Amino acid sequence: MSSPQERLVAQLARIKELSGLSLRSLARESGLSSSSLSRYLTGRLVPPWEAVVALCRAVGRDPRPLRAVWAEAAQAGPAHVPRRNDLPGDLFDFTGREAESALVEELLRTAGAVAVDGMPGVGKTSLAVHVAHRLAPSYPDGGLYLDLHGFTPGQEPLEPQAALGRLLAALDVPQPPASAAERAALWRSELSRRRVLVVLDNALDAEQVRPLLPGAGKSTVLITSRHRLVSLDGVPPVSLEPLADRDAASLFGRAAGVALTEEEAVGQVLRQCGGLPLALRMAGARLRHRPGWTVAVLAERLRDTANRFDSVFGMSLRQLDAVQRRMFRLLGVLPGADFDAAVAGALADLPPARLGAVLEELVDAHLIQELSPGRYRMHDLIRQYAADLAADEEPQAEAALRRVLTHYLAQAVAHDRTLPSPYRKEPSPGDPAAAMAWFDLEYVNLIAAFDAAVRLGMDEVVADLPQAMRVWFFRHRGTDDQARLLEAGAAAAARLGRDQERAALLADLGYTRAAAGRLTEALSAYELAERSGPDDDDLAAGLALRIGLVRRDLGDLEAAQARFRRARELFERIGRRAGQAQALAFDGWVTLRLGRHSEAVELARASIALADGPARITGLVTLGVALAAHDPAESLRTLHDALRLSEQNNLQHNQAWCHNYLGVALRIMGSPEEALEHHRRAFELLEPLAEVQMEIDFLHTHAETSRVAGRCDEALALLDRTIGLARELGRPHDEQLARAAREAVRAGC
Repeated sequence: MSSPQERLVAQLARIKELSGLSLRSLARESGLSSSSLSRYLTGRLVPPWEAVVALCRAVGRDPRPLRAVWAEAAQAGPAHVPRRNDLPGDLFDFTGREAESALVEELLRTAGAVAVDGMPGVGKTSLAVHVAHRLAPSYPDGGLYLDLHGFTPGQEPLEPQAALGRLLAALDVPQPPASAAERAALWRSELSRRRVLVVLDNALDAEQVRPLLPGAGKSTVLITSRHRLVSLDGVPPVSLEPLADRDAASLFGRAAGVALTEEEAVGQVLRQCGGLPLALRMAGARLRHRPGWTVAVLAERLRDTANRFDSVFGMSLRQLDAVQRRMFRLLGVLPGADFDAAVAGALADLPPARLGAVLEELVDAHLIQELSPGRYRMHDLIRQYAADLAADEEPQAEAALRRVLTHYLAQAVAHDRTLPSPYRKEPSPGDPAAAMAWFDLEYVNLIAAFDAAVRLGMDEVVADLPQAMRVWFFRHRGTDDQARLLEAGAAAAARLGRDQERAALLADLGYTRAAAGRLTEALSAYELAERSGPDDDDLAAGLALRIGLVRRDLGDLEAAQARFRRARELFERIGRRAGQAQALAFDGWVTLRLGRHSEAVELARASIALADGPARITGLVTLGVALAAHDPAESLRTLHDALRLSEQNNLQHNQAWCHNYLGVALRIMGSPEEALEHHRRAFELLEPLAEVQMEIDFLHTHAETSRVAGRCDEALALLDRTIGLARELGRPHDEQLARAAREAVRAGC
């Protein structure tokens, strides 16, 4: 049974449908903001009664029958949206730091940002996470956490562009713009609409952090770094010193689980640990696991080594058995940010029955942290210590690492097989949502595993992992690593003599470059795939279609048409109706551009007749634009059918495309102001997507509609943006078109 809130949303959606208006137009007609109306229509916010009345009046409907369902929904409140929380767990034994915690909380409230600095092991991350958990109720839109790996052994610091990509993905913006500057602007825009606490851990320097700072709004950021980030304007620093003796003794006692009565011996332990929480916890854990020891015995053992880290870490290792020590050493060579029990088992080649006890012992000794049940990570200092030991004492470290990389590949392949994809006839049994969640969770580790495979020359992993991530990448286009993985994967497939895999990887590389607007690079990848691939009609058909699209966007319409017709023949030969439909639709699109209207309409109708579901969208849009000047009513019906299919299937790229060409059709019909609403909506939908090719296309059409509407300044601004983007991407055809259009605008104004 639907909830009151769902019933109200259904009624509001019906009002929008009756209006026949875009969201922006309906908002304007009813005197509401488009952002508020969007929240009402998606159930994220229950509208006030006055807003319901305004919407009803905008469509000439009596609001009184809605009063009862509105009252129920208002009482129930908006649909619950789970709070995003990426924060690691708070430490149960967090001790002291009252003054520092209070200062950090106050600065977050007043300045909106704070940077906590201090030496390794002093407890910067623990303090940041502790404060973030305490303040969680004040940030209803969630808590985000990102390790910037400024000082993580074996890993390069995270570049700001990649960091922004991950942060935006955490806010459900999975396909961000390509440039770091555009990502930073979008990040600030997204945070301005939310109340989020962001923890940026382990920052290398101010330059790494500066693009990640929020702008206006109520979101805040808490940074940790070994360096004092004094050059970050508006971000006050808080420096952590080692714990004072009283707090250090309290933490040591809690970790040891004993009453501390040996004052002199306790003082010796505290001095040896240097007041560092990490060392104090490990020393306390050592005493707890040796009930026959006194604090004096522990102090004596710690004195055996001059370096406090070596002494504390080494003593923690000595409490372990041989299998546990080996596991610890091997964890030092593990790629990635964190790991689960299955990865640890592959690393040490241990059966599950033995594995659980080994990991529990490492957690008890504070050598690893359990972030959530069955998921672990190592402190950077401990990771470096483990890596040093592995280099000196573990001859099987490389073999262990190879097992892990093979494990990651096998898991990626297994999860990929459950995902629906045009590249396979049917997915394997399984939960596609769980598979996507696995890729989301393991993405950072998969990339680290891939880089490790490249270093080790494991060509099978290098060639196969990008293919196993193909569907995930398709849904997260714009991921910074994708082109790099595909290039290395294609080279590895060539070394292995796998021509078909190499061609498929090159085809995907071409698609990635085309989406980024780099047409000549895309064409090079496609043509190399075509030359190097085996005689495979399926691959050849897909390549012919993609090369046709690039040729179209380069302005070579006759060559594009020849490619589309070749693709149609090949798709027909292998019985791929959806492929035939796409080839016919794009052939119709180019035919229309070549001025052959009647032929274009026939091709578009043939495409629609062949296709089912979302595959009809391209033909519908082509037909809608082709009919705009001759049959406006059918044109709009057709384009709205395409938009409805896009919305029903949650295809945001297609939604943007449909709105853009609704704008084109309305301009042709003589309604430029209404057309501009659709162009603007297209750009709203495009904003979070990494689709530079679409952006250039939309800029051309939006500028022309602005010119027709007499908005000369707006048209010139759009054309200047087109010229700059075309020059940046090396696209002389688009630059030439935009310059000619700019001259026409200036002449007409």
